[in-house]
Amino acid sequence: MADDDAADETPEYVIPQGGGVPWMDRTDEESHRPPGRDVTITDVSTMVLQGNFRWGIVRVETDTGVTGYGEVHGDGPQELGLLEGQNPLDIERLLDIRGGAGAGVEMALWDVKGKLLDIPAYELMGGKYRDSIQVYCDTHGGESLGGAQSGSVDPRDVYTPESYAEAAREVVDAGFDALKFDLDVRTHADVDTAARRLDNEAVEHKVSLVEAVREEIGYDVTLGFDLHWNFTVETASRLAEKLERFDLAWLEDPVPPRKYGAHRRVREATSCPIMTGENLRDPGEFGEMLDAEGMDVAAPDPNNCGGLRNFRQIAHLCDLEGVPVVAHNICSPVATVAAAHAAASVPNFVALEYHAFDVPWWEDLVSRTSESGDVIENGEISLPEGPGLGIEIDWDVAREHMVAGEDVSP
Repeated sequence: MADDDAADETPEYVIPQGGGVPWMDRTDEESHRPPGRDVTITDVSTMVLQGNFRWGIVRVETDTGVTGYGEVHGDGPQELGLLEGQNPLDIERLLDIRGGAGAGVEMALWDVKGKLLDIPAYELMGGKYRDSIQVYCDTHGGESLGGAQSGSVDPRDVYTPESYAEAAREVVDAGFDALKFDLDVRTHADVDTAARRLDNEAVEHKVSLVEAVREEIGYDVTLGFDLHWNFTVETASRLAEKLERFDLAWLEDPVPPRKYGAHRRVREATSCPIMTGENLRDPGEFGEMLDAEGMDVAAPDPNNCGGLRNFRQIAHLCDLEGVPVVAHNICSPVATVAAAHAAASVPNFVALEYHAFDVPWWEDLVSRTSESGDVIENGEISLPEGPGLGIEIDWDVAREHMVAGEDVSP
C-alpha cells in the first residue's frame, strides 16, 4: 500500500464514536424517498448571540435551499458534521445519531421539515390542543435584581416589598396575567447560605415580598415564586406553609434537583403547589420524580431535557399522573416559538416562561412569516401558521448582538 493511501485509512485501533463494536449504524447512505423528498443536509453550524444569556442559534442547511433554525443554551452543540449527508426528514433517526443531545438541531429539523412540506411544526407533532400559548413573565427579584450581591448594603433595603410590588405592576400593565419572582434573594448580609436554612426573620421577609405582590395585583393573576434549589426540607416546608394563604400557582425548586424524597416531603408538608423539573435531564428522571410523588407541577426545559421529542414524552408521562406542565425557558424567540409548537401539541400544558422582559431587542430578532404582530402579545403567543416554526430571523439585529465567532447568517 502506498504511503498516501495508508495516511488516509483509519487505524483499526481507533474506537468508534460511542465506544464498543460498531455493529449498529443508523446513518442512511441511500435515499429511499421519491425525488421531491430526497433531501440532504449540507451543513450544520451555530452562532452565539448575547442576550441576558448566551443564545446558541443553530442553522441546518439542505441541498434544496431550505434552511431551518433552532436554539440551544450557550455556545451550541458539538460535532455538527455528523448529520451532513443525512435526510433532515428523518428527525427521530437523526436524534439517535446525535446521541439524544441535539435540542437545537432538533428544533431546526422540525423547521426544515415544516418548510419542505409547507405546514407548521405543530402539525408534524400530531396537531394542536390550543391556538395560543399562555406566557408567564419571569420578573426576577424586581428591578433591583443583583443589587445586594456585593454585601455593601443591607439586602433588606434592596429587596423590598415596594420594589417587588412595583415590578409586578409593570409586568401586569404590559399585558401579562401570569408572572413569577425569585424568592431566594438574600435577607441578611451575613446569612450562612451553606446551611440552606432561614431563620424566622428571613422567612418573614420573604412572606412580606409575596404579600406586597398579591396586594398590588390581586388574586386574578397567576403568581409563582422560585427558590432555586437553595433550602432544606425544613426551611422550605416552613416557608411554604406561611405562603399558603396567598394562593400561589406554584413554589418552584424548594430543594436541590433530583432529591426525589426531599421534594416529596416538602410537598406532603404543604398545600402550596410544588413545581420542579428544569434541571431534570430526560423522561427517565421525570419518571423517577413522578414515582416519588415529588411535584404538583412539572417544569421541563426543552433544551435541558433533550429537545422537543423528550419534552413531549415528559408531558405525556405527567398527563398519565394528572400533573400539569409549566415549561422553563430562558431563550431567544427562536427556541421560545419552537417550544410553543410543542406546547400546543400536548393536552396538559399550562404556560411557557418568558425570561427576557428586560431585553429590549428580543422581539426584534424574529418576525412571523404568515402573520403580523409580535411573538408575544398580551401575555400570549398566537401559534404561528407559517411553515416550520413560522418565523424568520432579522440578520441585522442578529449581527448587532453576535458574540465574536462564526457568522452563519446568509
